[in-house]
Amino acid sequence: MAALFILAPMSAHALLEDSDARRAILELRKQVNDLTARIDAKLEPLIARVDGKADTKSLMDLANEIEKLKQEVANLRGQIEIASNDIANTQKRQKDFYIDLDQRLRTIEQKQAASEKAAAEVKPAEAKAPEPAEPPSEQKTFDAALALFKAQDYRQAAQGFTDFLKRFPESPNLPQAYFWLGSSHYGLQDCVSAIPAFQTVITRFQTSSRAPDAMLSLAECQNDMKNKIAARQTLNNLMKRFPGTPAAKAAKERLGEIK
Repeated sequence: MAALFILAPMSAHALLEDSDARRAILELRKQVNDLTARIDAKLEPLIARVDGKADTKSLMDLANEIEKLKQEVANLRGQIEIASNDIANTQKRQKDFYIDLDQRLRTIEQKQAASEKAAAEVKPAEAKAPEPAEPPSEQKTFDAALALFKAQDYRQAAQGFTDFLKRFPESPNLPQAYFWLGSSHYGLQDCVSAIPAFQTVITRFQTSSRAPDAMLSLAECQNDMKNKIAARQTLNNLMKRFPGTPAAKAAKERLGEIK
């Protein structure tokens, strides 16, 4: 069903929002400013001591105090630099991941549409066999959760897919539901919850078209959790189990990026 394969364009898919990034950096900068104020507060009495009695010990005490505080400032500035780089890299990686996923899903949809068109042209006189109708409530529940995901309301989408899995445990859409449930948790930066959903697709629905994408998403979670060894292993397994798939191609590229 085409609705299950279309992923709306996402211009702001970075899972760490700009406002969160700014807050993190502003907090570190606030610490630098506070520390600078502490330096000024400590310098005043020390300078007064030096003015009153400019002996060698006072000068050495002053120099030591200044050096310690300078080191604290340098450390905080280093943390700001590291945090800024980490945030920028994470945003770029996550944005690239979703853009790639969007392109691959659109490719699948285009191929399906072309196949259906070709089949209709070959047999114009034959009536198209009606597809088995799913219970309206089942499809409506799934589509509503998927719409929330497309709208980037990941929290409500996760709840929607969780409800779907509870209400329709025999649904043919289970692989899709587990995949999008994992993707919703990933959108919330909750890899601890996302990983079991992706692993369910990989183990229970090994022949599903979602299995390669689930393995790719699992590797992204593992990498985000700093488990690079596991991430590389998952990517290697993906290329072995699903060679020639778009996900395997993406896995090869990701292997070159994970050091």
